[in-house]
Amino acid sequence: MNVYVSIDMEGVAGLAHLQQVTRGSIDYPMARELMTGEANAAIVGAFDAGATSVLVNDSHGTMFNLLPERLDSRAELVVGSPKAWSMMQGLGAGFDVCLFVAYHARAGTEAAVLDHTYSGRLLLDVRVNGEPWTEADLNAALAGTFGVPVGLVTGDDKCCARAARIPGVRTVAVKQGYGRNAARSLHPSVARGRIREAAEAAVRAADAGALGPWLPPGPYALEADVSTTGAADLCALAPGVTRTGPRTLRFDTADFPELYRCLLAFTYLGASEAPRYPE
Repeated sequence: MNVYVSIDMEGVAGLAHLQQVTRGSIDYPMARELMTGEANAAIVGAFDAGATSVLVNDSHGTMFNLLPERLDSRAELVVGSPKAWSMMQGLGAGFDVCLFVAYHARAGTEAAVLDHTYSGRLLLDVRVNGEPWTEADLNAALAGTFGVPVGLVTGDDKCCARAARIPGVRTVAVKQGYGRNAARSLHPSVARGRIREAAEAAVRAADAGALGPWLPPGPYALEADVSTTGAADLCALAPGVTRTGPRTLRFDTADFPELYRCLLAFTYLGASEAPRYPE
C-alpha cells in the first residue's frame, strides 16, 4: 500500500490566526511543530494499517514548513516551491490512497478558519461548472484522474462538512471555526490521536477495495474571480483563457489536469498585481 499525504497548515489544531501561519512571525516556529506533529500522526496511522510507503507533500504557502528531522523517518518528503502540481506534487497512479491533513474551507466560507482557495491574496472565488470548489475538491479530482481515492480529510468543521461529499472519505474536525481568525480547538495531542486512528481506518478501507476515486464528469468550465483588474489583465494572457468580467476569468477544457494547471498559472501570473498582505 502506497500512501500519499498532502498537508496544509491552516487546518492544524491550535491554529486560528494569520500570524500563526505566516513565515517570519513569532508564532510560526510553534506552528511548524504542530504541523509536523499532525503529519506524523497520519504517517503512523498509515503504517499501522500496513502501508509499505508514505510520501508527504508540504502544501502550505512556500511549501517548506515541515521540520524534516522531526518527521517520521519511514516517510519521504516533498518540499519547496514552485511545483508543477503544487499541493499534489509527486502523486501518480502508483498510489493507493490520499490523505489530506490540516485543510481549510474555500474562500468566502462564513465562520471558517483562514478560509481561502489557493491564494488568499488573489483568488476571491473558484468555480467548476458553476459550483464553488475548495482546495480539497480540486485536489481530490486531480487524484481521481490518476485513479487514486481520497480516504481522509482533516481541518476545521466547515472544511470537513464540505469534504464529506467525497464518497467513502473520513473526516476529522480538529476545531470549530468561530470566524476567520477564531476557533475552538481540540488539544493537539487529542487531535493527533484522532488523525492517527482515522488515517489507519482510511488506509485499511483502501486496502480492502472499499474506496473509489472521485472525479465529476467533464467537460469542465473553470471560473475564477480575482482580486484586482490588474491581476485579471495578467491572468487573461494564458492561452485559452477568456475574460468574462472585469475581474472574472474562464477556461474551458475536457481535461481536468489541464484545468488544474490553468488555476496554478493564475496564481503565479496574478501574484504581482494582488494586494500586498500575508497569506
